[in-house]
Amino acid sequence: MGELVLAGAGHAHMMLMEAIPDISADGHRVTVIGPDERHYYSGMGPGLLGGVYSSDKISFPVKSMVESRGGTFVLGKVARIDPHKRQVLLESGQAVPYDVLSCNLGSYVSSSLADKDSTDIYTVKPIQNLLQARLRIQEIASERAVRIGICGGGPAALEVAGNALAAVKEQGRFGAKIQIFTGSSFLRNLPDRVRNLAVKSLNKRGIDIVQGSYVECVATGSVILQNGQHYEQDIIFLALGVNPSKVFAASNMPVGKDGGLMVNRYLQSISHPEIFGGGDCICFEPTPLDKVGVYAVRQNPVLLHNVRAQLEGRSLNPFAPGGSYLLIFNTGGGKGILHKNGLSFGGPLAFWVKDYIDRKFIKRFKPNGS
Repeated sequence: MGELVLAGAGHAHMMLMEAIPDISADGHRVTVIGPDERHYYSGMGPGLLGGVYSSDKISFPVKSMVESRGGTFVLGKVARIDPHKRQVLLESGQAVPYDVLSCNLGSYVSSSLADKDSTDIYTVKPIQNLLQARLRIQEIASERAVRIGICGGGPAALEVAGNALAAVKEQGRFGAKIQIFTGSSFLRNLPDRVRNLAVKSLNKRGIDIVQGSYVECVATGSVILQNGQHYEQDIIFLALGVNPSKVFAASNMPVGKDGGLMVNRYLQSISHPEIFGGGDCICFEPTPLDKVGVYAVRQNPVLLHNVRAQLEGRSLNPFAPGGSYLLIFNTGGGKGILHKNGLSFGGPLAFWVKDYIDRKFIKRFKPNGS
């Protein structure tokens, strides 16, 4: 009998969790470690902020999913891994032993620009923060106009801006002043056509893009730029890019430049063959991968095969990242922007496509009514 441990219950582990009965039938025990009894689907997070979805509609009940299939769910946060003793060490002090380990520990958004005791400042991850921000925005919007600042110049800033405005419109008649603070050009890593559609959409709704100076720091009620300018805000979002989990660096395991677990083409640690990983927490040695959910979804069948093969001494399958992928952003108010292979357009149809794909993914893995 082998001990299989899944550290994290995110997108890249969905097929593994679905296959728990089959893995158990082969004589292995499966333990899943998660920081919450539910896992939130990040692709639908902006819609949570904008009021399109409720929290239960964009999350998987991972504890009940695991236990109903015969696995063990451990509620806790992973602190580090001891690959020599083959143990996952939790913040609580608990040690979870493994024979084979698969990691899907995700990513985080740094809050280092914020004062430790600041209030009304929200990183865009974990996704639950967006629900808290929505409630706070609507509390202020019921009394007066809301000032909202978003620090960051990538897709998350775009989606948060539009959906924060949607949250305001739903609640208050006083309106909002929303500003995006990006030190360099907005959406600089995206095609010009997408950038133009996004800027046009934001301008049409009165959302300002403040360029030319990076954010120095934020504190309660204030965004301060490196050029010394201060901007008063009621709500501040930090959308400064995602970083892989710190667990692997803390475990003295080989990592990439960004701190992600360095894996080979089999999604296997380059130093410890019994450890695998997927999603945002890895650095794929053959070629850099963008931090987008599509790769986690594509890694599912490879992780499923390779983890089971490692338990049973069979050969592994390589992961092929695949070609271009569909980009769709939820820009709020039931509209979106879609791009693939040179085709770009914005409006309700783009959001409809995104909504259809996201709901289909949720339905694929989520038990009915949960």
